[in-house]
Amino acid sequence: MTLKRTAVAALLAWCVFGFSGLATAADQVIFVVRHAERADGGAAAGGMMASSDPPLSAAGIERARRLAALLVSADVRSIFITEFARTRQTAAPLAEAAQITATAVSAKDAAALSRQVRAAPGNVLVIGHSNTVPELLKQLGVKTPITIADNEYDNLFVIVRPDAGEPTLIRLRY
Repeated sequence: MTLKRTAVAALLAWCVFGFSGLATAADQVIFVVRHAERADGGAAAGGMMASSDPPLSAAGIERARRLAALLVSADVRSIFITEFARTRQTAAPLAEAAQITATAVSAKDAAALSRQVRAAPGNVLVIGHSNTVPELLKQLGVKTPITIADNEYDNLFVIVRPDAGEPTLIRLRY
């Protein structure tokens, strides 16, 4: 598992910072993920959800730790979450390591979140939901339609947003 994590981190660094000068110092890199696995299993579990605001499962807590390990050296300066516990808990390990206070934004307002992300200085992490991440990516200028299945928690979307021109999207799994 450590070798896989190291390989993903190296690939991420190469893609974002070393691939033919893809990102320059003036570019903003935006990392977008769906929250990690929820304790009640969500709609993918096939049953009624116990809560509209469930915490993360043990697997979700471990995924949040992996995300932090992957992004700890990515110079993330801002973290945006929604009002739900699962996004806050997914952000917590990186927020603690980077000494950042996550900013909560309504899950229902992708346009406002997009404006805040664009205005934030430096690199940004956004943690959303399967139904909000695709709209946020669209708001950030990604033209490729994105869908996230109810049982998908391992997408890491990396958007390199230059001062001018189209953003570049890299989709990884972590």
